[in-house]
Amino acid sequence: MAQRLGIACHVSPLRFKLKRLAKEYPARGSATLEEWLAAVANARGARVVFPLIPVSNFLPPPEDKLSNEELTVAICQPQGLDNPQILRLAAQLISAQLVDMEKLKLAAERELVERVLAELARQALRVEPAHPAWQAILRFFGNEIPFREPLLHWTRLAEPAIGLRHENKLRWRLVA
Repeated sequence: MAQRLGIACHVSPLRFKLKRLAKEYPARGSATLEEWLAAVANARGARVVFPLIPVSNFLPPPEDKLSNEELTVAICQPQGLDNPQILRLAAQLISAQLVDMEKLKLAAERELVERVLAELARQALRVEPAHPAWQAILRFFGNEIPFREPLLHWTRLAEPAIGLRHENKLRWRLVA
């Protein structure tokens, strides 16, 4: 992803930890670290994107070994495979408020994913301008330079919401 975005990426201690955990907690059918991250996110309730090969009997690492904040940041790392769809999983964890914002901030700064999170926040706030988690991310990282084009279109972070009595009024809500 870093190559497409035109940014450099650092040697990540989190990436080494993820590779070790992927061996300790294997997900059959996961050929890449990103597929394993998707399986972990799915196991923790983020279901907006599923792995190509369904993972059965997968026991993900417990949160004391891999926190939701680390999982979210890992999904956003630019040194990962260029698969923008996986970013939807990180967004769903944030939208569902399954992450502690202060811990996420620290992990994002340590792993240099502030710009990615800021861009996701800009897109998410187009759907729900008052969402507290996304507002916090924009407060933390709002000064990050936007990418030339969005990582994801805002509609990839949202779903149509059916009005009361199935009104045809079109509105959107974040996938949480």
